[in-house]
Amino acid sequence: MFPNLKYHVLMNVIVFIWGFTGILGKIIQLNFDQIVFFRLILSGLSLFLYLALTRKNYIIRDKKSAIKVFGIGILVTLHWLLFYKAIQVSSASLAVLCLATTTLHVSWIEPIVMKQKFSIQEFIFGLLVIAGIAFVSGNIDATQLEGVFWGLCAAVTAACFSVFNLKMKRKGISSSSITLYEMFSGFFFLVIILGFQGKFDSHFFQMTMSDFWWLMFLSVICTSIAYLLMIEVVDKLGAFTASLSINLEPVYSILLAIPILHENEILNSKFYFGAAFIVLVIIMNPIVKNWMEKKGNKSSLIS
Repeated sequence: MFPNLKYHVLMNVIVFIWGFTGILGKIIQLNFDQIVFFRLILSGLSLFLYLALTRKNYIIRDKKSAIKVFGIGILVTLHWLLFYKAIQVSSASLAVLCLATTTLHVSWIEPIVMKQKFSIQEFIFGLLVIAGIAFVSGNIDATQLEGVFWGLCAAVTAACFSVFNLKMKRKGISSSSITLYEMFSGFFFLVIILGFQGKFDSHFFQMTMSDFWWLMFLSVICTSIAYLLMIEVVDKLGAFTASLSINLEPVYSILLAIPILHENEILNSKFYFGAAFIVLVIIMNPIVKNWMEKKGNKSSLIS
C-alpha cells in the first residue's frame, strides 16, 4: 500500500540525526577546531574501515581528479570550521539558519562551474532566504551578529564544495571515494594549519569521556553511517524526494535546540517567525522547481 515506506522512514531518521550536528557543536566542550579535527579523522577512519571490509574500490585512478577532490576536501574542512565557529560564538539555531543561504550561492556558482543556464527561480528563492536572515538579524546583539557572519561564510563554502562534488560525480567518481579522499585531505590540511598555530599541545588532546562519545556519535553516526545510508535512500526514492526531506534539517536542529540547549530563552519570537519563513522558502524551492520542469516537459510535448 505504501511503496518504499521503509526508505521514507529511514530518510527522515537520517535527516533527524543530521539535525544533531549543530547541537553537538554546543554540547561538546571542545574548541571548534578540535571538534573538526577529531570529526575528520574519526569519519575518515570509519568510512575507510567500511570500504575495506566490504572490499569496495575507493581508489581514484585519475591523478588530476584526485588532486581536485583533495582540494574540495579543504573546502569541506573550512566549511566545518566556519560552521562550528558560528555555533560557538552565537547559537546552534542561528548558525543552522544562516546555512540555509547555501541555496542562493549555489544558484550563481553552479551555472559558472557546470557551464549551465542560470536559474532565476533559485536565485529569487535564495534572495527570499537572505531577506529572512536580515529580518532575524535585526534584533540580536553584537555577539549573535558575529555568529551570523561566520554562518554566512560557512554557507558560501558549503555551496562551493557541493557544486564541485557534483562535478566530480558526473565524471564517474563514486560518492564514497570522494568523501573518503575529502576527509583525509581535510585532515592533513588542518594538521598543517594547527601545527603552524602551535595548537598541538597536551591540552588539545584532552577531553572528557562524554566529549569522546559525542564525537564518536557525530563522526560515525551523523557523518559516515548517515551518509552511506542516504546514498541508498536517494537511489531508491530519487534526488527530488530526498531533497525535500533534507531541507527539513534546519527545522529539526531548531526544535532540538529548544529542549536540549534551551535556546528559546535567548532567541525571541521574531527569530522563530523569521525561521519559519526561511524554512517555508527552502521547502517550496524544490517543489516549485519540480512543477516548472513538469510544465516545461508538457509544453515541449504539446509543441
